[in-house]
Amino acid sequence: MTEVKIKDHRRTIIRSLAVWLLIIVAEIIHGIVRAIALVPMIGEFRSNQIGVFTGSSIILAIANFTIRWIGAKRRNELLLVGLIWLVLTVAFEVLFGRLVVGLSWERIGSDYNVLNGGLMPLGLLFLFFSPTVASKLREKR
Repeated sequence: MTEVKIKDHRRTIIRSLAVWLLIIVAEIIHGIVRAIALVPMIGEFRSNQIGVFTGSSIILAIANFTIRWIGAKRRNELLLVGLIWLVLTVAFEVLFGRLVVGLSWERIGSDYNVLNGGLMPLGLLFLFFSPTVASKLREKR
């Protein structure tokens, strides 16, 4: 790999991290709004289910606006960006939920249990592919 390609690769990873921070801030705000507006009306579980879909829309919008700036163009680069976002998000969700909010392991796991209605795996799958989807949407313009 040439020095230029290594620098481009590093830049892509650093920019991916910056955009992930933006995604997390947006998702925290999204979660606060859901807790205030939806949870009292429909409960936490249903609010979380709805949040997977509204959160996915937010993530796709952010990916769509930032994918060119990130610099990932090839499929493997786009999937790497998605993988970075996925790993960081799972780590953040688990650590924040456990250490800051004080959630039990059972409670954290319930969001990931599709058999019991937890839709977080679908949201994470969408997160993983959102750079690729955003890139394809950008190509069609």
